[in-house]
Amino acid sequence: MINRETENKHVQHSHYHMRLSYPKSFSQQLYSAVLIPFVAFVATFIILFFVVHTPQISLSQSDLIYVLTALAFTFVRLFIAFLLALVVSIPLSLLITRNRTMEKVFLPLFDIIQSIPVLAFFPVIILVFVHSNFLNGAAIFIFFLSMLWNIIFSVVGGLHVIPTDIKQAAQIFQITGWRQMKNIIIPAVVPYIITGSLLAWAQGWNIIIVAEVLHTYIYQGTSAQDLFGIGSILVNSSASGERDLFLLAIIVMVIFIGLLNILIWQKLLQYSEKFKFQ
Repeated sequence: MINRETENKHVQHSHYHMRLSYPKSFSQQLYSAVLIPFVAFVATFIILFFVVHTPQISLSQSDLIYVLTALAFTFVRLFIAFLLALVVSIPLSLLITRNRTMEKVFLPLFDIIQSIPVLAFFPVIILVFVHSNFLNGAAIFIFFLSMLWNIIFSVVGGLHVIPTDIKQAAQIFQITGWRQMKNIIIPAVVPYIITGSLLAWAQGWNIIIVAEVLHTYIYQGTSAQDLFGIGSILVNSSASGERDLFLLAIIVMVIFIGLLNILIWQKLLQYSEKFKFQ
């Protein structure tokens, strides 16, 4: 008679397999072979053209420290919003996929809400956060809304690709509750959490100007109500004609996002290959 504990371990870990090569798909190969060198070339061209060949631009150490500090403030807001999006999206995804009725109701509803521009929520944001003088909360809430849906739909997709035989084997060997969550469901959705997180961060970077330049959306607002960050630097430096500060902010932001992608997200994508079903 086969030992039940051995069978349980086999069921729990049968879907793990380390890929020997990465990237594997054609799109990933195209990304590595074409897009990364292209982005590096464009970034190098911008630096050489605007810094080396434009003598009227004068960058100082204080400008660089100022931009890096602003970037740190923006990153902290994005990170807090991302953590909140993870905490909300993963349990919510698990909840709505528990039965078909909930999924048929909530997925279309979430799709509609996702399609609504984030600016449509500004009356609520202004009423709750700005009137409470919690401007950082307003920015974090905007980032949260933009990040949430990418993770939810990615996790829901991951839950649907768990093979039926894995689910049936878990029922046969009575792997339920927390054991099922820990050994089957969470490992199964790891690749989708990482993919959704990557898309969520990209969406967050896209709206930093909206989230940090708040005075535009406040009645009789002034620039004093803007949040200190890379987004507000881009807007205010452009409006005041400070081209050197504007270009420095863009260059620093592009380099930082590129480093995040290479050092963190690409590593996480490689790591997620361990958890894919074969």
